[in-house]
Amino acid sequence: MNNRHNFAAPRLSLRFIPVWRRNFLVWKKLAGSSILGNLADPMLYMLGFGYGLGSLMPEVGGARYITFLAAGTVCYSTMNSATFEVLYSGFSRMHVQKTWDAILNTPLNLDDVMLAELTWGASKSLLSGLAILAVIWGMGLQQSWLLSLWVLPVVILIGLTFSAMGLVMTALSPSYDFFIYYFTLVITPMVLLCGVFYPVDRLPDFLQIAAAWLPLSHAIDLVRPLILGRIPTYIAGHVAALATWGLLSYWLALGLTRRRLLK
Repeated sequence: MNNRHNFAAPRLSLRFIPVWRRNFLVWKKLAGSSILGNLADPMLYMLGFGYGLGSLMPEVGGARYITFLAAGTVCYSTMNSATFEVLYSGFSRMHVQKTWDAILNTPLNLDDVMLAELTWGASKSLLSGLAILAVIWGMGLQQSWLLSLWVLPVVILIGLTFSAMGLVMTALSPSYDFFIYYFTLVITPMVLLCGVFYPVDRLPDFLQIAAAWLPLSHAIDLVRPLILGRIPTYIAGHVAALATWGLLSYWLALGLTRRRLLK
């Protein structure tokens, strides 16, 4: 394929569903340990910082610190789960286990496989976001049950966005070690800049401007008000920003993967 064909529009088809189901059946065998692994890190951050630092701090953004942090943790957990799935598990299926090669010897094509990876990453991240949300409900941290339910469609959008971004790195990576650059240069700065642990308005102006362009900021700006019992402002803008990040990343990931595998 030449570059023009590599970056042609995605060909969407329901044929991705059997590939998604294959990933689900494999995951189901290790579901317990997988869910625990995805939840342990964000849960420890939420409870440790929420109660530890929260006991030393006044209200943040008009709410107890643990409530403020819990809303950010929903987004952080969803982002992490989607990212780990499409990077490490996706790279294993593509490069190490050669699962994609086997699938491509059937009537399915690479577009079907990539769409399955995108939706599977989002599906796994939905479980992580839902689990953190269940803890929030169990602890009574939400201010409105009805508004907090709207977090679920936002979590799906977050999962799709960060799955698409991760697939770009999977397409480029020569080995597992390459992923450390993505976590160090992209994921960690977003966690620190986008308001997971503290309000963005406490940062210097130039960092606030940088944070406003990052997808995690838009995710948190949608989820946190819903947890705090308020309707988010600029909903359309935040949704459009996440969708743009996701769509452009998926298009780029598909083109790069076509160039890598369909030579």
